[in-house]
Amino acid sequence: MTSRPRRTTTSRFAFKILLIAGFILGSIVLGIVLEYALAVHISTAANALVKLEQAPNSLNAVIDNLRNVIVGLLVALATLFLTVGGVRYILAGGDPGEVEAAKKTLRYAALGYGIAVLAPLLVSVLKGIVGA
Repeated sequence: MTSRPRRTTTSRFAFKILLIAGFILGSIVLGIVLEYALAVHISTAANALVKLEQAPNSLNAVIDNLRNVIVGLLVALATLFLTVGGVRYILAGGDPGEVEAAKKTLRYAALGYGIAVLAPLLVSVLKGIVGA
């Protein structure tokens, strides 16, 4: 009975796997922290959270609820783009086309985070224009 030789990974391959795992974990943590910070900011700015079993009393409450949902979705989507872009960048292996595509994905993630951060300001400006 012969024994098969064990597969060994090179240190470079192991480092790349560790880097990908760290980047994915870091981007998820960043998304969670940013979403929590935005949720706390939005809830304090609104001065009250509307309970799910109660119907919103005014148009302002509906707009605030809609804003909260949209900001949550934007942060989640931006976190996904950040993770995908980082993994693509790590796995690009020096291919200029793949590196550029990864950078574009990272730019979209930054744009998504920026819009999520500015969403409460945009809604307040919209409320001022409409007069609500």
